[in-house]
Amino acid sequence: MNTTKKRKLLPNDMTIIDTSQARKAVFATGLGNAMEWFDFGIYSYLAVTIGKVFFPEMEGTLQLVYTFATFAIAFIMRPIGGFVFGALGDRLGRKRVLTITILMMAFSTLCIGLIPSYQSIGLTASFLLLAARLVQGFSTGGEYSGAMTYIAESSPDKKRGILGSGLEVGTLSGYIAGSGLVTILTFILGNQGMVDWGWRIPFFVAAPLGLIGFYLRTSLDETQAFQEIQESEQDQGETEKQPTFKDIFLYFKKELFLCIVIVAFFNITSYMLLSYMPSHLNAVLGYENSKSLLLILVVMLFMIPTVILMGHLSDKFGNKIITQIGLVGLILFAIPAFLLLRDDNILTVFLGLLLLALCLSCFEGTVPSMLPTLFFTDVRYRALSVSFNVSVSIFGGTTPMIASFLIDKTGNNLMPSFYLVLVGVIGMIVFTLMFKQTSGKSLRGSLPAVETKAEAKKMVNNPKKALWWRKEAKALRKKSKEHK
Repeated sequence: MNTTKKRKLLPNDMTIIDTSQARKAVFATGLGNAMEWFDFGIYSYLAVTIGKVFFPEMEGTLQLVYTFATFAIAFIMRPIGGFVFGALGDRLGRKRVLTITILMMAFSTLCIGLIPSYQSIGLTASFLLLAARLVQGFSTGGEYSGAMTYIAESSPDKKRGILGSGLEVGTLSGYIAGSGLVTILTFILGNQGMVDWGWRIPFFVAAPLGLIGFYLRTSLDETQAFQEIQESEQDQGETEKQPTFKDIFLYFKKELFLCIVIVAFFNITSYMLLSYMPSHLNAVLGYENSKSLLLILVVMLFMIPTVILMGHLSDKFGNKIITQIGLVGLILFAIPAFLLLRDDNILTVFLGLLLLALCLSCFEGTVPSMLPTLFFTDVRYRALSVSFNVSVSIFGGTTPMIASFLIDKTGNNLMPSFYLVLVGVIGMIVFTLMFKQTSGKSLRGSLPAVETKAEAKKMVNNPKKALWWRKEAKALRKKSKEHK
């Protein structure tokens, strides 16, 4: 287990980070996340059209089932991609892997736009769509966890929250751009025009976005934290002893479990609001589809500045308290929010959505910068990739299905809110008991990242604060020796 060994700290040991460069890193990495949710937005809004193009033999709801099945299949590949890219990211570096994942995402999305229709090549078209979705899921498995890792390792410790929130701004912006583009094209071309050829345009847009992201990422430097680990391994002759996946599962059980729980309450809330809610408003409550989609878009526009604010507040007051506020809000307001959705007044419905959006904003403003702090630098990418993607696949991807199932079996359209309350209670208990405040602290296994030489000198004078994680590192080394 590679950790910085005890010695006297010097000012030159500190990583001095240019905030403008950190913002550039946020934009370059956030673009990949925007691409993922751009694809999510266009696929969701084009579900009916894609069904007609690739599954014309099916009818009605069965056509939609097949369409969303090809969408959901990508979630199966995410953990596999997490294993592969996580291992590469901890061995070769964060930057190299992130340049690969964004190209794979762009290429697979472009390929969807190039696939001939079912009428042209028959069932082969459906299989090609499935193959493209599998590649998308595989690459996404290394994208978000890598982006979180890169941003956290490229940010000053005191600004990790607000810079990390930029990743979720990419999420919201990508979804808004994707769904907005489909809406505009449908208005211009009409439904038949979209079925004939217009559906391809949004997928083509992903190609230049991917190339821009690739260019920006190649111009980035590797993170200082990763370089320190590489230098330490070379100096100590430990290149062959990098922790394995077995070591991660053996020594980081608590952190992996905590990460899975955090990702679960974050993604269940996110998918409930951004993915399931349009269907709930339309199919369950009887709102016009266009009206329900527009409401969600407006809510997301509201969330962008709110997420940034929550990131800033997490730096100021701590990521633990901001996350706990979101969990308390979920427990107290999930049921009232769904009750408000029943009202005929559109402003009342918007207020209900806003309550859920505020809770979600607390998570989106903290989680991207919080999760990387759970693990030491030499295992961070792998541990995050595996735990994050397993949790998203099990909990996030199944949220719309569970919500629909609960309503179908009980006939009670408040059941999704009960599910959110349960998730909030479990999340609150686990998070409060297991998570230690990490805002403003150096990442585990790394020297402090500061903005000025004056801050570096302060850290030198307070080594216990600068390397607060040393006791944990010592305990890990002891466990490692005992198991050998």
